[in-house]
Amino acid sequence: MTMRVDVVTIFPELFELPLRTSIIGRAAEQALVSFGVHDLREHGIGRHRSVDDYPYGGGAGMVMRPEPLFAAIEPLRAQGAEVILMDPAGERLTDALARQLARAPHLALVCGRYEGIDERVRHLVDREVSIGDYVLTGGELPALVLIDAVVRLLPGAILEASHEGDSFATGLLEYPQYTRPESFRGMDVPPVLLSGNHGEVDRWRRRQALRRTADRRPDLLESAPLTDADRTILGEFSDDAGSS
Repeated sequence: MTMRVDVVTIFPELFELPLRTSIIGRAAEQALVSFGVHDLREHGIGRHRSVDDYPYGGGAGMVMRPEPLFAAIEPLRAQGAEVILMDPAGERLTDALARQLARAPHLALVCGRYEGIDERVRHLVDREVSIGDYVLTGGELPALVLIDAVVRLLPGAILEASHEGDSFATGLLEYPQYTRPESFRGMDVPPVLLSGNHGEVDRWRRRQALRRTADRRPDLLESAPLTDADRTILGEFSDDAGSS
């Protein structure tokens, strides 16, 4: 079944090239996903197709009006889309959330602009998603990030093994990767990766993933599904640090 992704935006041109490029473009060519990009200004008000106005109560900036957004979103809801507002106050986009959304048949992404949207629009939204604790000029780049994170997980988009070991897929950061040449400017590929011993390679990779996570994102270890062997390895890292 082809996933459908619709985007509501006042800058549809921002999506033209990204949705035709690399893995996303190939997934569309293979009919794994189809896209619809909807110009919110088609529902704008008056001669100038206005989609924003001054906020009640005063304050800097403009707020997106409800009428154009309702006109754009309601038909997508009627088609069965799960409506997602890209908003810095939303739930954090994680690997787990991307995998959940990759199972949805139809997503509609709403891109805010200016100081935000009229609060009444949130009644049409199924969930709100943020890509991080910072503010951008609009929801278009976050929408593209979400699309990339989701589409690459669709069956057939890439080899399944290619994302099974991704950072966060197992609750840990990904292990280091190497390719040719074996030696470059005095830096050598770890011998275990040249050994042909797949069991040893798997154990090395797991150990490196644990070390990298412990060094860079120790907070992930609190919820990662760790085995007794993993905990033993992490204990060795702590012992090494204490004796240095």
